[in-house]
Amino acid sequence: MESKRQQKFAGLLQEELAAIFQREGAAYLPNTLVTITKVRVSPDLAVAKVYLSFLNTNNTSLSVATVNSHASEIRYKLGSRIRHQARVIPTLSFFVDDTNEYVEHMDKIFNKIAKDRKETDEETDEQ
Repeated sequence: MESKRQQKFAGLLQEELAAIFQREGAAYLPNTLVTITKVRVSPDLAVAKVYLSFLNTNNTSLSVATVNSHASEIRYKLGSRIRHQARVIPTLSFFVDDTNEYVEHMDKIFNKIAKDRKETDEETDEQ
């Protein structure tokens, strides 16, 4: 369970990183829209795990690797934006947020279950 302090700091990081990616994201990933879906911060606020969602990309793992290769540059830009609000600029680690894929997978499973039930109900009605 994250503390209020961690949650507030994570919200600040999410806002500022979103602004950075909105302005300068094309330099890292041309023709790709990057969304910051979630930020998790360690209790000492020194490490931040940033979860990203990508639009218009074929290979999300390559996109995350590209963003991770620019992590120090992004951290520097983040530091210049929040230097008056934070004592420590956290080390950034970027990960793919696969929540949408998981939701789509679960929807397919539920639709299949509903279809199988409907077919089973129709068969029992015919008998």
